[in-house]
Amino acid sequence: MATGPALEAIVLAAGSGSRFGGGKMFAPFNGAPLLHGALAAAFAAPVRGVTVVTGADHQAVGDAAVAFDPRVRLVHAADHGEGMGASLRTGAAALPADTAGVYVFLGDMPRIPASVTAELARALEEGFEAAAPVFDGRRGHPVLFGARLIPQLCEARGDAGAREVLKSLGARLALIETGDNGVLFDVDLPSHLTGG
Repeated sequence: MATGPALEAIVLAAGSGSRFGGGKMFAPFNGAPLLHGALAAAFAAPVRGVTVVTGADHQAVGDAAVAFDPRVRLVHAADHGEGMGASLRTGAAALPADTAGVYVFLGDMPRIPASVTAELARALEEGFEAAAPVFDGRRGHPVLFGARLIPQLCEARGDAGAREVLKSLGARLALIETGDNGVLFDVDLPSHLTGG
């Protein structure tokens, strides 16, 4: 957590994990619930606050988040069944009015390297409107959105999340190369848990 620009983090943890078989956020990964990996990355970022968006299993997900760090803010996406867009707009709408930028983390991505978040913040300071890590030619997570884009996040729809927002940015999106494939590693199936 940092005291620089007013950056925030949102951790999207509202999905039902149906492909996983349910209960994905609590599956053991490196000796802790899977969600804790994403939370560790969010709290290691240069942010002043971390918001977890709950949906399915909202009580249990909230309890797991607070157990990791009681400073976490919880918001519930009542319409989470619509897809990631519902979770994203719920989280974005809950941000403080003076937020200068927001990282969007996914609850099933437990291996985000802490070093990459500082590099994304530098890109925002250099004037880019958003920044994302790239590994082996593929854009990963988290994505850091500048303040001007937050109203668009509040309008996110469907399961694409912020993909359309990013597509529209062109050269205003900084792509930061990283040598750590943790920016791509996500857990969709139980077999993926051994990839950490």
